[in-house]
Amino acid sequence: MKEEKKSIIDHHACSYVTFNTIDWIDVFIRPGYKQVITDALNSFVTNKKLIIFSWCLMTNHLHLLARSNEKGGLAQFEKDFKKQTTKEILEAIDGEPELRHNWMLAHFEAASQQMKRLEKYTLWQNCSNPVFIDFKDPYKLKEKVLHIHENPLRDLVVDQPEDYLHSSARDYVGRKGLVQVNRIDFEDLLKAIITA
Repeated sequence: MKEEKKSIIDHHACSYVTFNTIDWIDVFIRPGYKQVITDALNSFVTNKKLIIFSWCLMTNHLHLLARSNEKGGLAQFEKDFKKQTTKEILEAIDGEPELRHNWMLAHFEAASQQMKRLEKYTLWQNCSNPVFIDFKDPYKLKEKVLHIHENPLRDLVVDQPEDYLHSSARDYVGRKGLVQVNRIDFEDLLKAIITA
């Protein structure tokens, strides 16, 4: 039993990352654009060994507490995720009547030129500022999960974190969320640390 509890701690570490849109453009205000992100996250969980512990999609950024077991780790995930979602968001922008269509594309193109990218458009900022979080520090881990889940509260979008659809807060109160999440049981984690 002690070996099992020890493995909870030893094999779990993750990083807190934030992906911001260029110029903090409120891209994710349409359901179709949000769907691109949730579909991509689920695809990476299913096909690319991504483990998501917590997430929240706001209008201009995505918070994740995650780990990748794929070769290249989270850096490779970030590169692949941004490439895939940029392509799909651009297709969605072209496919919907969007008043901001030309304005957004102009910003994405200017950002790409400024960063000297090969791609015509850049949707995401370069830096994600990953912060390593060890499961041996459950208080810091819980702090990050709460920080992620409380984003919609700070923006006065909802009264309770679990009422926000595009977040894992729903999963943490027993409701089905939009993205496959490995919910952290903080009580079990704390017990495992104490008895290790």
